[in-house]
Amino acid sequence: MNWANNLIILPILLPMATAAALIPIDDRNRTLKGVLSFASTVVLFVATVILIGVVSSGEAAGTSVYMLGNWPAPFGIVLVLDRLSALMLALSAVLGLAAQVYAMARWHTAGSHFHSLFQLLLAGLNGAFLTGDLFNLFVFFEMMLAASYGLLLHGSGPMRVKAGLHYIAVNLAASSLFLIGVSLIYGATGTLNMADLAVRITTLGPESRMLMEAGAALLGIAFLVKAGMWPLGFWLPTAYSAATPPVAAIFAILTKVGVYVIMRLSLLLFGNEAGTSAGFGQDLLLYGGLFTIAFGAIGVLASQAMGRLASYSILVSSGTLLAAVGLGNGAVIGGALFYLVSSTLTTCAFFLLIELVERGRDAGADVLAVTMEAYGDIDEDEPEKEIGVAVPGTMAVLGLCFCACAVLMSGLPPLSGFLAKFAILHELFNESGFGGNMPITAAQWIYVALLILSGLAAMIAMNRIGIRTFWTSIEGTIPRVFLIEITPVLLLLAATVFLSLQAGPAMRYMDATARALANPSNYTDPVLSAPRAGPTEGG
Repeated sequence: MNWANNLIILPILLPMATAAALIPIDDRNRTLKGVLSFASTVVLFVATVILIGVVSSGEAAGTSVYMLGNWPAPFGIVLVLDRLSALMLALSAVLGLAAQVYAMARWHTAGSHFHSLFQLLLAGLNGAFLTGDLFNLFVFFEMMLAASYGLLLHGSGPMRVKAGLHYIAVNLAASSLFLIGVSLIYGATGTLNMADLAVRITTLGPESRMLMEAGAALLGIAFLVKAGMWPLGFWLPTAYSAATPPVAAIFAILTKVGVYVIMRLSLLLFGNEAGTSAGFGQDLLLYGGLFTIAFGAIGVLASQAMGRLASYSILVSSGTLLAAVGLGNGAVIGGALFYLVSSTLTTCAFFLLIELVERGRDAGADVLAVTMEAYGDIDEDEPEKEIGVAVPGTMAVLGLCFCACAVLMSGLPPLSGFLAKFAILHELFNESGFGGNMPITAAQWIYVALLILSGLAAMIAMNRIGIRTFWTSIEGTIPRVFLIEITPVLLLLAATVFLSLQAGPAMRYMDATARALANPSNYTDPVLSAPRAGPTEGG
């Protein structure tokens, strides 16, 4: 399986090499740059599918290790592929394909070096999912953020510049906390390798443990900022709604980087085997996640613009996932991972759909519609409009896509949004779980209520905006939509349908991932005992 182990580094090297190769090409050849970038992402997607097969073909907790420079952990840099990282790699590749296809219609011409920045973003994302130590997590995290700064400003305009400056300031502050947290952890343990940290944390003395937990808290705050947990996610709705559609679509997975790291480190370092540090930060994640769901649901109801509605939906998604980690029930993690995939695909599709639906509408159309509803600004002498006029084909397709997004975001049957929430609730009410009998607490009942109410809020908001847009539109203008623009939206929605039809195999994969995460030795043993490649000394 040497070829498979060597394939682990491809999701990092391929986009980095593509970004470097695209920079010297003149920006006037954007079509060529777009084709090369898209071809690279296609190869990346194929590689991630193969990697999922690699971690699924062996034992349930299959973990592969790639040692850079052939130095074993914890002395050298290692890349670690397990079920969770393979899942995130595939998800980022799917979103990358959809966003790139959409951008090639016209958005990649709105600024310089779009495709190079896009590939660097993918490289940072994939590196964050694969790295096995905290220092390189910081390196890839900064690579991802640096590319996202340029992408958020892509297309210029005062709104994007203002939102971009706030975004940069917030993330620079988070990066500073990241560095301080990593320094404290290294000072307390003498290592930054995640597997080695999981082993050493059980032997720490009281002073070192306090320093370690302080560093972990700062590290957690840095990633909770990225995940958008209330009140740290105040920057997200403005930034995401100001970005261009393909950028906002790929940004849908950036918050999941924060969720991924929180999930990874919480279950690996502060699981049941961590001694007195077991469960560190769980209450903060649980209650912070509950407040984030509530805040996001209120924002969804209050949003008059579809971009802000989608942005607040991301906060609801993040809160749902963070609270699931904070519950401390390993069985719930499987349903949460299913929800992560479904909600990310849905939000990406919705961000791409928004621009198509709103194309040709006046900037103040939503505000005018609210004013007319509030004050009844309707001319009673105006003759009634004809009823039963045929719906143009373009609006019919856009309307169907909008309805599918509404069903998915609301968690209504029969699509994957409903199945994901059902899986979470089923495991929450299932007393067996992975940890034995676990009675339902008051916080868990609140979690259940917020899951249902957040879906109700999304349904109300989507119905309200859908009626204004497709039923009682003030302009009545039919947008001009190209095939290359609607295709990625249809494919993303088709992916959610496929996920619904294959819910059984998908949930088996998610449950196996959750079981592996619940047992840190499934991660630590392969990393710390991975053999060096080639002949060893004396061999």
